[in-house]
Amino acid sequence: MSLLTVDVQDKTLAPIVEKVMNGERLTLEDGLVLYQSNDVYSMALLANWVSEKKNGDKVYFVQNMYINPTNVCEANCRFCGFRRDQDQEGAYTMGKDELLHYVDTRFYEGIREFHIVGGHNQHVSFDYYVDTLRTLKKAYPDVTLKAYTGAEIEFFSRLAGISMKEVLQELMKAGLESLTGGGAEILTERYRLKMSPEKASTDDWLLAHRTAHELGLKTHCTMLYGSIETLEERLIHMMRIRELQDETNGYLVFIPLAVQPKKASAGIRRRTSAMDDMKTIAISRLMMDNFNHIKTYFINVGTQLSQLSLRAGASDAHGTLVEERISHSAGALSEQSLTKEDLIWLIEGAGKKAVERDTFYNIIKEY
Repeated sequence: MSLLTVDVQDKTLAPIVEKVMNGERLTLEDGLVLYQSNDVYSMALLANWVSEKKNGDKVYFVQNMYINPTNVCEANCRFCGFRRDQDQEGAYTMGKDELLHYVDTRFYEGIREFHIVGGHNQHVSFDYYVDTLRTLKKAYPDVTLKAYTGAEIEFFSRLAGISMKEVLQELMKAGLESLTGGGAEILTERYRLKMSPEKASTDDWLLAHRTAHELGLKTHCTMLYGSIETLEERLIHMMRIRELQDETNGYLVFIPLAVQPKKASAGIRRRTSAMDDMKTIAISRLMMDNFNHIKTYFINVGTQLSQLSLRAGASDAHGTLVEERISHSAGALSEQSLTKEDLIWLIEGAGKKAVERDTFYNIIKEY
């Protein structure tokens, strides 16, 4: 059945449906029309069509473990509840033995990826971050190291007094195989000067990923939405990443992240709405035409909404995680992890086929 025969409730969406069906790229103005519409059903239907055109009925997941080696951070991002000052209660920096103990006591057979991010800890040298990877790769040689954000790469460059290319080369020698998608937040300077002024600029973050792609790394990218950004800024963010993907084809997946309030006790008006979450997943799928995958992040939007989003353009249900700390240090109300069986249940409940993958979307097993 062609979507063009579907009675779109909001007639302003009809030209966008036609453009998508004809393989035409959407503009910022198209994105605004989508965001300003309440016809989420038509958006979801169209985004699901795009997703299934790229992936069939497959939805992917990975068995992975989150590792946060330090929460000490020089930056003071307004949305972060994770960071600590060096002498603040709750501050930590894992040494080699503590790191291995943390992983050894949580590891299980089947984990294929370590997802490693942390604070920008200026009280240790760059060698600490290199040694973290080297230690993990030596102990778990078959587990992929997906480590550090584009913002961390820029921080390491300042910390060590070397270029971002040299930073990445040193990390790759220690076992780095992919960059995480974090640190992007919203890629406009107005937003970054207000929300994360001590962190990498828009150009710095994009350069870190462009350089990684040039060195042969496939990377990830996120968008942290739901605070002070305008709808135009969300779309500018998507388009800047889309333009880099046109150049390098180095991104694996785009990950919209709903911002969390600082406290779990925050009321519903301090959180993103289900309508906004569903729209953003669908619009991401429609705007990011050169991406194979859009990921739904159950940590930030919850498992039920993540399941619904698998019918609204998302083709990745994320992973097992084992213990998520960063969003739960703020106001996340979701589970800190899911089992493989949970993820399969979630995907199959959406009428999709669950596919276990590795970091690079190579298929491990279809269920």
